[in-house]
Amino acid sequence: MSNQPYGQSFAQWRAGCPTAWQAYTHHAFVEGVGDGTLPRAAFIHYLIQDYVFLVHFARAWSLAVVKAETLAEMKTCAATVDALVNHEMTLHVATCAAEGIDEQTLFTATEEFENLAYTRYVMDAGLQGDFLDLMAALAPCCFGYGEIGLRLETSAAKDTPYRDWITTYADTDYQTVMSNVGRMIDQAVVRRLGDRPFSAARWPHLQDRFTTATRLEAAFWDMGLKGA
Repeated sequence: MSNQPYGQSFAQWRAGCPTAWQAYTHHAFVEGVGDGTLPRAAFIHYLIQDYVFLVHFARAWSLAVVKAETLAEMKTCAATVDALVNHEMTLHVATCAAEGIDEQTLFTATEEFENLAYTRYVMDAGLQGDFLDLMAALAPCCFGYGEIGLRLETSAAKDTPYRDWITTYADTDYQTVMSNVGRMIDQAVVRRLGDRPFSAARWPHLQDRFTTATRLEAAFWDMGLKGA
């Protein structure tokens, strides 16, 4: 994989909020997943909330299909919806089923405030703004999990009980979807902002979208730890 597996736009956004990105991708929750010390109760609490999050996340990607301007954008966004609904969410269902929690219970779970804040922020970005606003708000979750998965795949303890979770995001299928998303975002940015998008007057606004969503990701991990 190249140094920028998810594209230049993501790399620029990531570089624009190094402190927030570090707090998110190296959060105590993440490190606990890697070394196996995360309490099981915290992980299950997180999974339940993340299932609810993914329901809204899939809806946001569906909105991206509506906001798209090209067939290629529509295809990538639709494929991402499929990956979320028919693949990523199955991990949550299987893991929670082993704990005696069925899918209907997951779907109807009460949302924590951190979940409400994050999912509604992303949806508002898409409803109030355009395709790029929505991409900037969606990107931290997509690429952050991909980055975390790749890092933990090689650095995590061999006996961590969360190996299946790590593998889901380090897996070639997930990484391929994210690479496609990153390529699509780069093309969408150039299409709308020109050949020098990072110097466009609108870029700081998109950076702000990305940074805020990154901070909300870290808060989501905080919420997970409350379930311990």
